[in-house]
Amino acid sequence: MDDVAVGPLDLAARVDDALAVQAFAFGLTEDEIGVRRQIVLRHLTSPGARALGATTPGGRLVGFAYGMPNDRGHWWSTVVEPYLRREGRDGWLDNSFVVTELHVLPAHQQRGIGRRLITTLTDGAGEPRSILSAIDTDSPARALYRALGYRDLARPVHFPSALSPYAVMGAPLPLLRARPQASSPGPGRLG
Repeated sequence: MDDVAVGPLDLAARVDDALAVQAFAFGLTEDEIGVRRQIVLRHLTSPGARALGATTPGGRLVGFAYGMPNDRGHWWSTVVEPYLRREGRDGWLDNSFVVTELHVLPAHQQRGIGRRLITTLTDGAGEPRSILSAIDTDSPARALYRALGYRDLARPVHFPSALSPYAVMGAPLPLLRARPQASSPGPGRLG
């Protein structure tokens, strides 16, 4: 049983802790961390921005997620819009909640923490759907997003200065939940 708690996070106060989690996941340089710090703090001023953290009983941040209602004027939207338009899906940029970042330290992955972060974050959204971008590869993150109901909207998407292509994914809200395993035999079967 994982004793990591998922709950509201004062991301402005813990931005350095959160970026340490992200830096570990992506191998960010100090310069990249500095740039991302300013981006995160700017995002937090957007109406409807919300953040959650995954913390150990001792208060160590081992994961975080944040997002906000999408705004077509934001940098991310201006980059992905032509790719979505090419696929006839640029309407996804309207009335959507963007999961901006979701990261869990590797030692705490595969424990349901990422699932709890993203479902709790999007459950609080007022929009009927969610969008996000993820590195366009078969990864545990992409498998999680698919299990939650996200599907590819556009790929490959190339962000300036990103070495790898991305996929933009979207899902109706609320996100799908894991189907409970049957604990009894199916119809017509005897135990």
